[in-house]
Amino acid sequence: MSKTLKSSSESGSSWLNSGPILRILEMVQDLIIISLCIGLFSFMVMQLREMVLSLLPPLDFQRVTSDILFLLILVELFRLLIIYLQEHRVSIGVAVEVSIVSVLREIIVRGVLETPWTQTLATCAFLLVLTLLLVARVWLPPTFDGIDPEQQISQRHRNRIAQENTEREVNLSKPEQNGEIFTSIEQQPYFPSRHET
Repeated sequence: MSKTLKSSSESGSSWLNSGPILRILEMVQDLIIISLCIGLFSFMVMQLREMVLSLLPPLDFQRVTSDILFLLILVELFRLLIIYLQEHRVSIGVAVEVSIVSVLREIIVRGVLETPWTQTLATCAFLLVLTLLLVARVWLPPTFDGIDPEQQISQRHRNRIAQENTEREVNLSKPEQNGEIFTSIEQQPYFPSRHET
């Protein structure tokens, strides 16, 4: 019974680990990210238009500042999507930077004096944690040196699968000694005769 469970789990994971299915899924995921990039870019253009219109008199400084910071957030999100398309990973640094700018934008839009002190204290604690995460990211060698540990594990898995496939091909290409017809004397196996023993 355990053999049937093993064989069913192996056959279930073998179709998932096949190259064409994974490539199709990655391609669909890339298409989703590309559509997000196009949508975000068009939204950035609309937001830029709104920002230019807000610069006309009468000038509302708080609204202009809010629009500029919101546009910077959109640019950072766009950069995050581009990094994901190139490296297939989410950049921690860019995500933390987007979070910091978003929090600062909300503080500027609402005004520090109009915000309750508990909310200001919670915002300061959140900014402190984000800053510590941004600083601690420097000491994490996998992301700071550009080495992606997930990509290394995936590469090891691909190498192991490729090695198993080549071993399987070599085993299939080896002729069996029993059913083979030998064309030369050197290829024939040596069996000592009764007289030699």
